[in-house]
Amino acid sequence: MDNSKKMTWYTLAFMAFSTVWGFGNVLNGFVYFNGIQVIFSWILMFALYFVPYALMVGELGSAFKHSGGGVSSWIHETTGTKAAYYAGWTYWACHVTYISSKGSGGLKALSWMIFQNGTTYDKFPTIWVQLATLAVLLFFCWVASRGLNPLKKLATLAGTSMFVMSILYILLMFAAPVINPNGGYLSVDFSLKNLIPHFDWKYFSSLSILVFAVGGCEKISPYVNKVEDPSKGFPKSMIFAAIMVIVCAIFGTIAMGMMFDVSLVEANFDSYNANGQYWAFQKLGEYYGVGNLIMIIYAACNAIGQFSTLVVSIDAPLRMLLDNEDARQFIPTKLLKKNKFGAYVNGIWMVVILSGSIILAQVLVPNA
Repeated sequence: MDNSKKMTWYTLAFMAFSTVWGFGNVLNGFVYFNGIQVIFSWILMFALYFVPYALMVGELGSAFKHSGGGVSSWIHETTGTKAAYYAGWTYWACHVTYISSKGSGGLKALSWMIFQNGTTYDKFPTIWVQLATLAVLLFFCWVASRGLNPLKKLATLAGTSMFVMSILYILLMFAAPVINPNGGYLSVDFSLKNLIPHFDWKYFSSLSILVFAVGGCEKISPYVNKVEDPSKGFPKSMIFAAIMVIVCAIFGTIAMGMMFDVSLVEANFDSYNANGQYWAFQKLGEYYGVGNLIMIIYAACNAIGQFSTLVVSIDAPLRMLLDNEDARQFIPTKLLKKNKFGAYVNGIWMVVILSGSIILAQVLVPNA
């Protein structure tokens, strides 16, 4: 690839951040793990899973910097051809259902941005929501068919805006008690008793929520050879993305602890789980006397993030399945067709048919 068309390492870092992280992950940890007690679990998750995982992805990307299939190419180099095909196929297959539902998250964000509440979206007839989700899928499949350039622009915008909004939430929340002392903030108890969670079956069965929250950095592996100086740039982007995630998770949780009473969260769990991230920015706007302005900006950024992740989820797994030349002997030749933008058009059509069918089933099949 022409060097002028390659990505910088920080572009890839924000792409990785947008696929791995969203402010909603802060909220999920807070509501599922008893408020700021989740800090202990976040640190545990980062130390034992996310940081080693991100470093391994960075190291593998550096070692096989000329491979186009990402994870499937890495499996080929370390294990064998058939295992590489299975890796690419399973990674793509598990995204079919994920892709079919991802658009609805962006639609909900748009609903918050326009109607400024969480009830309007819930009142829409299911058939309307599913048809709109199908329209979103079709549009962003078209975007994916335009190649890498629109994808990297959208993903970079999504990652940058979500990181800025997360940092803005942290800084404004920490500053709020000084600027507006009578805002009704909560005192955060950092005693050891309040930070150490109860290690029961509920705790361990819920850890998968945090695993899912920080999973996905391998999704950008097919873009290793699209980065400037990949042997250095790819690991650097992974490390930078990991640092951004850690900062947002820890300090975002502390800021949320100053805002939400854990007992109220537990009493209204479903409501907070569904809308808490928007309430957080709505409440922040109230502290600063700007109404819903900050929440509207966040909802717009979240919509961009949801749609960006949808595009990457369409493109990246296909590249893992189809871009590994050594595993192509197991793949129908027609799926390997590329358009002038370098996108696998027949593969995208396969996504349209399969993921679109799941959406249509929810429209046509009663109680689906």
